[in-house]
Amino acid sequence: MVDALPDSDDEVDLDKPRPIQIVLAHEDDHNFELDEEALEKILLQEHIKDLNIVVVSVAGAFRKGKSFLLDFMLRYMYNRTSPCWIGGNTEPLTGFTWRGGCERETTGIQIWSEVFVIDKPNGTKVAVLLMDTQGAFDSQSTIKDCATVFALSTMTSSVQVYNLSQNIQEDDLQHLQLFTEYGRLAMEEIYQKPFQTLMFLIRDWSYPYEHAYGLEGGKKFLEKRLQVKQNQHEELQNVRKHIHSCFSNLGCFLLPHPGLKVATNPNFDGRLNDIDEDFKKELRNLVPLLLAPENLVEKEISGSKVTCRDLVEYFKAYIKIYQGEELPHPKSMLQATAEANNLAAVAGAKDLYSKGMEQVCGGDKPYIAPSDLERKHQDFRESAVRQFRSVKKMGGEEFCRRYQEQLEVEIDEIYANFVKHNDGKNIFYAARTPATLFAVMFAMYITSGLTGFLGMNSIATLCNLVLGMALISFCTWAYVKYSGEFREVGTAIDQIAEAIWEQVSIRF
Repeated sequence: MVDALPDSDDEVDLDKPRPIQIVLAHEDDHNFELDEEALEKILLQEHIKDLNIVVVSVAGAFRKGKSFLLDFMLRYMYNRTSPCWIGGNTEPLTGFTWRGGCERETTGIQIWSEVFVIDKPNGTKVAVLLMDTQGAFDSQSTIKDCATVFALSTMTSSVQVYNLSQNIQEDDLQHLQLFTEYGRLAMEEIYQKPFQTLMFLIRDWSYPYEHAYGLEGGKKFLEKRLQVKQNQHEELQNVRKHIHSCFSNLGCFLLPHPGLKVATNPNFDGRLNDIDEDFKKELRNLVPLLLAPENLVEKEISGSKVTCRDLVEYFKAYIKIYQGEELPHPKSMLQATAEANNLAAVAGAKDLYSKGMEQVCGGDKPYIAPSDLERKHQDFRESAVRQFRSVKKMGGEEFCRRYQEQLEVEIDEIYANFVKHNDGKNIFYAARTPATLFAVMFAMYITSGLTGFLGMNSIATLCNLVLGMALISFCTWAYVKYSGEFREVGTAIDQIAEAIWEQVSIRF
């Protein structure tokens, strides 16, 4: 087994792959919190942040083997080129924490710290993220907790594995309807199904004589379960219509029981020796069905593919909804999706602008004339706004215009920083403060001498006072620049010298 999970405050170490909790569940007030720092450290790595992402999540009732299944997915991802990816007969199963027993193990939402980069058959690279979720309906979770975790994982995943035991009961479908209700209004607004792939995974299937193990048997079973019939009660029809209308793709896989040793042995650690052959055989079919390069489903929202960087923004937007006292109205889910969608477009446009400006006046670039810098700024600003407009966005024209205005304001702020950075490379600009102070001292010295000679002692005294203040300011400024201390004082002196310089420039 893997070591216990670290506290959320611990440093995320990406050198040692392990499960990282990104959504924290607080038992005292039943609220959820996003560990933004951990999520960003994983998804904003330079080599993956701009890749389209595939998110495979497993959700369902607690103590039904979700983490156990995910660890076989990890084995596949680490050994996918080998025909024996499933592992050796005496090899313990490690990865996401799991154990036998009747008490829950996973809380909140966890992701595997290593994001796998996979080459698809069409030549593109995608990032694959595995997600584990808190089991639903345990003795410590409210319905709100269960709905929150399931909804979060469904909204952020491209493939949601709905992990069920033995059969698809009517209450399983009703709970699913509750969770998918959040997507119904979004679907009506954007004329698309809000979620992507839902895979019903029926564990411990005991009726292979009616429907064979695997995908084909599952397909026939699911068609029968989700069939809308004329004589059905309206409530039962609505449940099935909702499920069909909320997911772009529905599938079902029937998985046999792993064996009595797995179910009853308290020392079972995942060794294949203790697992029945039928289970291992179907597992070899199930995992590649979800994770083989040709089967990977990239995350999409509103018809646009989502990158690792985009997913961070969606998580931030969605978590805000679930931190209130009540379950959100589905309308708020649409609003949050539109907000995250626009924020992701803003982030991409800002990144385009920043990269362009870095090429012009970055840290290792020489000083550039202010007029040339402003011209480059205008060109890159127009390119960034053009990219923002070209991205498919939700929320309507007025809603998107607000985010375009936000983008333009933030770009102007970034430009102001580039101007300061560029000015700092100008040797004459850097010498402006001491030159101004020297000029003041010289002018006051000459004026003091002349007025003293002419008998205007009060003016001479005033000039000497200004000269002394300028000398003290110069010494203080030199100390600040040398030591790096009292930077606020140094900034104030720079500002005063800048004002004097500008006044003199205007007059002459």
